[in-house]
Amino acid sequence: MKSGPLLFQGKDWNFETLRRIHDAIEPIAEKELGLDIFPNQIEVITVEQMLDAYAATGMPIFYRHWSFGKKFVQHQTVYEKGLQDLAYEIVINSNPCISYIMERSSATMQTLVMAHAAFGHNHFFKNNYQFRQWTAPESILDYLSFARNYIASCEERYGHDEVERLLDAGHALMAQGVDRSPHKRPLDLQQEEKRERDRMQERERLYNDLWRTVPGRSRTVVKGGKDRQRALLGLPQENILYFLEKAAPRLRSWQREVLRIVRLIAQYFYPQQLTKVMNEGCATYCHYRIMTRLHEEGLIDNGSFLEFLHSHTSVIRQPMYYEPGYGGVNPYALGFDMMQDIARIAKNPTPEDRVWFPDLAGTGDEMSALRDVWANYRDDSFIAQFLSPALMRKWRLFHVVDQSELPYLEVSSIHNERGYRELRRRLAAEYDAPAQSPHIEVVDVDLAGARKLVLHHQVAEGRFLDAEEAELVMKHLAALWGYEVLLQEVDKKSGEVLKEHAAFAATS
Repeated sequence: MKSGPLLFQGKDWNFETLRRIHDAIEPIAEKELGLDIFPNQIEVITVEQMLDAYAATGMPIFYRHWSFGKKFVQHQTVYEKGLQDLAYEIVINSNPCISYIMERSSATMQTLVMAHAAFGHNHFFKNNYQFRQWTAPESILDYLSFARNYIASCEERYGHDEVERLLDAGHALMAQGVDRSPHKRPLDLQQEEKRERDRMQERERLYNDLWRTVPGRSRTVVKGGKDRQRALLGLPQENILYFLEKAAPRLRSWQREVLRIVRLIAQYFYPQQLTKVMNEGCATYCHYRIMTRLHEEGLIDNGSFLEFLHSHTSVIRQPMYYEPGYGGVNPYALGFDMMQDIARIAKNPTPEDRVWFPDLAGTGDEMSALRDVWANYRDDSFIAQFLSPALMRKWRLFHVVDQSELPYLEVSSIHNERGYRELRRRLAAEYDAPAQSPHIEVVDVDLAGARKLVLHHQVAEGRFLDAEEAELVMKHLAALWGYEVLLQEVDKKSGEVLKEHAAFAATS
């Protein structure tokens, strides 16, 4: 270990200490690791502010809703009873990248947090294709400010209760309010304000064209038949919030704009669902490399390095299935181990690695390989491509088939060549977020009758929707549509209707 001037001594720090820490990390991150980041904005916050950030999705600017207050009280109660600690940081995918750090943390933990969030997560946000495709870091804060002000103005004009009911319905459908196809709709405050005026004119034209064909007492059908109806409505449509924003006949223009706000915010967070293992793995690998280098350069002492190692090993620990704290695969643990393994294969491959990873093994430049991985994969494709037999053995992975009709469990995949490939495929499937979430589409609208909206849920492997949850969400859907809504659960292979849920709009 070199003997350099320590960045700090003991646990105390001030803002000048934070600046020295940031400036010491920056050359390691950029020159040694080759990280490409947004400019950093570091903000020190209190426990109460951290709890508030938890409640409002971590964003510094957000509209008001009762659910955020409920979450704040829940987190505060659990924290004060000592049942759960708080995160050391929250990082915002914006430009500049905003990292919240806790005022109560020691100087060592502030160093760790900056390395993890302000450089690791920051690089991942800026470079991963999912975030580049779906988010607009330069304008998100302006858009959130626009959204907050717009919803506040709606509360003043139309009443708090009316807006709250609309937000309740929008939030209930958030999971079904994202696009999964690869196209981008950037968020920009100035454009959004202008487009809001243009959208009002476009809606008038579209609805006049579509709903003037809806019959009253006569049973006239839309000219062009059912295919024209479906084309006008853009069916089938998996983004239910988008469909309602564009086509719900009873919504007013301000209500459509509120749904659009909810939908765009849901879309903004969508990449985080797809990259949890990779994002945390990237940040954890970066902080480990940076903290190790700071110690080697004599910028932090042995006591600080041991404090770091204690926190680091706690974060990457994978509880066993029989332990009370087990909650499935720890994304920090899997992500970090896979990043370490990729680095090992690039620098010191085994003969087995050369067979499984011919393009990676022995290249010698682990950071180039990792930066390519961080930019071009999401969790499911990352695991499917880079989970090695060596790591599967280390984790002692095996696959169990649990079929309800059989009186036994079957261990179907073990540690042999065929088993490794099946294990990797099965684990990757667990992280395919679109495949794991319910596949629900709007498929039809009865324009020639009672204007009933029909949706289909494709049932795969016998997985039906939770009946109680489906009933609650259907009530919100019917309230937004304004007429009867029918949700049919259909077999994915045969198309047979297996179950139905219906809801009716409340009459005014």
